[in-house]
Parts: sequence; structure tokens; C-alpha cells
Amino acid sequence: MSQTDGRNATALRIGAMTGDGIGHEIVPATIRVVDAALVAADGPAVDWVHLPLGLGAIDEHGTPMPDSTLATLGELESWILGPHDSASYPDPFRSQLTPGGRIRKEFDLFANIRPARALPGVRSVSPRMDLVVVRENTEGFYADRNMFVGSGEFMPTPDVALAVGVFTRAACERIAREAFSLAERRSRKLTIVHKTNVLAMTTGLFRDACRAVGEQFPHVEVAEEHVDALAAHLVRRGEDYDVIVAENMFGDILSDLTGELSGSLGTAPSLNSSETQAMAQASHGSAPDIAGKNRANPTALFLSAAMLLEWLAPRHRDERLAAAARRIRHAVEATVESGVATADLGGQASTSAFTEAVEARVHRR
Repeated sequence: MSQTDGRNATALRIGAMTGDGIGHEIVPATIRVVDAALVAADGPAVDWVHLPLGLGAIDEHGTPMPDSTLATLGELESWILGPHDSASYPDPFRSQLTPGGRIRKEFDLFANIRPARALPGVRSVSPRMDLVVVRENTEGFYADRNMFVGSGEFMPTPDVALAVGVFTRAACERIAREAFSLAERRSRKLTIVHKTNVLAMTTGLFRDACRAVGEQFPHVEVAEEHVDALAAHLVRRGEDYDVIVAENMFGDILSDLTGELSGSLGTAPSLNSSETQAMAQASHGSAPDIAGKNRANPTALFLSAAMLLEWLAPRHRDERLAAAARRIRHAVEATVESGVATADLGGQASTSAFTEAVEARVHRR
């Protein structure tokens, strides 16, 4: 647990869950960088609240998602979640809702904000891309998130599988408000994603709810695209888009696509949030093949943590949190541009060496 170091009598309390695989490397690295950035910005210290989750929690608590972890998260405003590897969990946990999904559902983290921006010095398909996918995070076509009890998937016979997609006007409107508010702060351009030529009622409701909310933001230019056409257009001219709002599954797929187009999923951050709580989580998985080898790229979680600090800044009325976020972002960009990068970005730096380089740069103006 960090000390206040005389900088602020009231430290921030932020949860930290290492998860599985490379989470044991990139979460501690992220904590180091966040602490360093807050020191450099003369901001508050952080009391890190470490909570069990994942394979380690199964060994100690008999479940990957202990009730004690959920109870503590309920007392916190924000936290960082490392990647988890639910496919490696023993039965019955392997087939249950993932820890991340359980957290999103428990705390109604309805907005998943996923920026995609090419980093200087990183080879990318779309080097001028700088956009944000705003993904509805609680319903849509993902069967593990759209039922009060149980899953929206079921099999009436061994040879027939069905899934229920759920779209409510209230959920569509609240994610639209998040997206339009973000677009108004950026370049005032927003694209609504749907597939109304086939899914007329479900994605039609999503489109119409977004249109209605858009009337409250007259300065935002609104476009609409079918999801398949948009995927093709992003490959050809990703730099033409700014804010994209999508239902759950479409947003998940498109944000993975834009992450790769802008350089790598290893650099793709995300923030899951409600009106009152937020969770920083990298878009990538736990990479068990390189876990423990000091080869993981912590960039995505660094940038996710920066997003978390930016989310906290207005709520605490503390510009120093936003300043620390800018320091993290600039330090990552400067480090990569200088040629210090992990192997997935074409460099030779280890996780620890890259972290040390970023940590050193956050202290520079």
C-alpha cells in the first residue's frame, strides 16, 4: 500500500486485481507507472487495494470470483483489472460467466470506451487512425450479459442451439449519451453502427434511440453505417472516423479490429464505467504462452490506467489526476518513438525494461 508521502492527506483508494497469465507482470508494472506519474504531477498518493481473482483465487478461495472481492469492489470507486484466462479454469468455473463479465454485470458498467490511436514509431495499417469505439456493455447479442438470471443461450435439443439478443431503449439511450458527449469533446463527428437491413427491430431500436439522443447534440455531425460495411471502410480509411457507437458484440469486434489496424491489441486500452464506478482493463487477453517470461507488453494497461485517472479527475475536482494521465500517455509515446519497445511492437525490450523507461519519462515535462 502506497504512502501519502506528504503530498495529500487523503489518498485515493483504487482496487487492483492481477488476474491470470501476464496480469502478474503488467498489473504491478502499471501500479509503478501510475504512482510515478502522480508523484510527478504532485497529485494524491494511491492506497492500492489488492483483491484476489482468477486461478489464484480458485486455489485460495475455491472460486475465481470471491464474494469478498465483489464486496470490496462495491466500496470502491475505481479499480484496475488484469487479464483473466477463464478457458484454463477447472470445471465448473470454465463454463461460467468470466470474472470480468461478472464484475461488469454486478456493477452495471454499461459503457466500454475503447480508443484506437496509432503510436509514433509503431508500424500500423492505419497510421493516422485516432478514433474511439463506444460499446454498449450490458445487453445486445452477448448472451452472458442480457438476462437477470442465467444465460440467454439454451439448447432445446442436442442439435439445436439458440441465443436471445436483448435491446432496451433505456440502455441504448444511455450509451448514446456517453458517445455523443465524447464526440462533442472531440471533433464532433459520430457514427452509429447497426445492421437494420437484416436485424430491423433489434439494431433498428439501437439506431433510432441513438438518433433521438443525437437531437440533443445539434453540433455533432451524425453518420450511420451497417457493421459489415464499416468494418471494410475502417481497413481502407480508418482516419476518417472519430467516435463510433455500437451495441455490445458489434462494438467488441470493431474495437479489436481498430486496435490491430492502429498497431496492435497490445497497445489497445479500454475503460468500463457506470455513472459512479470505473474499471481500467486492457483489451487483450492473458497471453499464457509468454506469461512469466518478462516479454509482455504493458502498454495497453498503462493507457487504460491513464483513462481511469482522467475519469476520476472531474469527480474529485483534481486536475492533477488528469495531468498524471497526460504524463503516462506522453511517456508511453515518447518511449516507443525512441525505439524502446517490446517484441510484439518490433523491439527488444523486456516488460521490466520497458516499464523502467516509461517510469523514467513520466518525470519529464
